[in-house]
Amino acid sequence: MGPVHARQRLSIEQESEQRVTGRDHRSFHLENLTSAPGFIRTCLKLSGLFGRGQTNSRTLRTIEHPFRIASLPKAFEGFRILHLTDLHVDMDPANLEAVIRQIEPLEYDLCVLTGDYRKLTWGPVDNALEGMARLREAIRGEALAVLGNHDSIRMVPGLEDMGFRLLLNEHRVISRDDQTLYIAGVDDPHFYKVHNLQRAGDDIPEGAVSLLLSHSPEIWREAAHAGYDLYLCGHTHGGQICLPGGFPLTLDANCPRALGRGYWRHNGMQGYTSPGAGTSVVNVRLNCPPEVTIHVLTRGPE
Repeated sequence: MGPVHARQRLSIEQESEQRVTGRDHRSFHLENLTSAPGFIRTCLKLSGLFGRGQTNSRTLRTIEHPFRIASLPKAFEGFRILHLTDLHVDMDPANLEAVIRQIEPLEYDLCVLTGDYRKLTWGPVDNALEGMARLREAIRGEALAVLGNHDSIRMVPGLEDMGFRLLLNEHRVISRDDQTLYIAGVDDPHFYKVHNLQRAGDDIPEGAVSLLLSHSPEIWREAAHAGYDLYLCGHTHGGQICLPGGFPLTLDANCPRALGRGYWRHNGMQGYTSPGAGTSVVNVRLNCPPEVTIHVLTRGPE
């Protein structure tokens, strides 16, 4: 992480604590608007949708998604990546239990997590760390993670002590039979704007297959021009509360709606924005099921 990044991130957190808008006045923390959770909860109860929405939030599905990469090293054919995001583990104990049950029978080679482990965007981190410790016990093998806009830099030592490897503008080399896959991760690009694609990827060899972990899809354009093959992210919750047909009321992300959920492409780079496994503001989902995702890497034309 480095001392400069640590000081920068912590200072911005302290400056922005409980603020509704970020320094750019475009990024948004709806949950810091004190009246928002109660207002939304009341509206849902009056409409008779709260109970159904809460049940939906605890009913996860597993999505298996293929990524076809022409230059994928043969050793990584069929490589399976478990993608978890937007867990908000201290939001709803029943949801955390559902996530743990959902991933227990799954087969995968690597787990990646793309941020937002805490319910609030400020304050104590202890409850979130306790929930993440329970989740780590259920994750088999290596787990690579980045921070989201709900996460404090103060969580990093605790998460790494549990066995999560945080990628804060850096990369990890995954080796199989003398062949390699590069996985880079950046710090939150949404609210804190502390991502650094150059630092994360400068040492990745040209032509190597590389995957970027980012909390939000908002740096899709820069990542594509930087030469990443794959981009995994979350943040949007797919809208969380959507109109029939899955149309999101808001995505809270400065990106095209086409990047708000599921598979997308840009300038030769393939991406996937997971709607996430948890909830934020209120623990309900409507017309937007929570998911855990298994990405399967295969060789061949895209």
